[in-house]
Amino acid sequence: MEIKVLSIEKPDNMNFILGQSHFIKTVEDIHEAIITTAPHLKFGLAFSEASGDALIRTSGNDPALIDLARKNALNLQAGHSFILFMENGFPINILKTIQNVPEVVRVFCATANPTQVILAETGQGCGILGVIDGEKPKGVETEADIAKRKSFLRMIGYKF
Repeated sequence: MEIKVLSIEKPDNMNFILGQSHFIKTVEDIHEAIITTAPHLKFGLAFSEASGDALIRTSGNDPALIDLARKNALNLQAGHSFILFMENGFPINILKTIQNVPEVVRVFCATANPTQVILAETGQGCGILGVIDGEKPKGVETEADIAKRKSFLRMIGYKF
């Protein structure tokens, strides 16, 4: 078995969701879930089959984001994984919707941070062991940090 570390390739501050699923209709069901929940969202999705034709299936409503998802899925080579890139919204807007898609097994991360994926490859294939999402903590928040966090959440409309 070989352990690899692969960085997700994306523009700075672009949000994405990386997960595991289990069936060929994943790509269509995630697409439908997104446009039903957040029709304003631009997105590109790639799903890597793990049997049969073992193809990378894609969908979305933005060709550049679809290409980005396809490129990352090809780099990952992890069966039954999916990667979704988005604009005009945040993972929090669709995360529960994605998790409720019947084929979705797990979500490894939903982030805009630089992300590394820890992969294991055997003679059979490749799978995701986990992710490194962003940086280590740099300390514990102070009263000023708490005030800044609360102000930011209200400024962007997530708290009132």
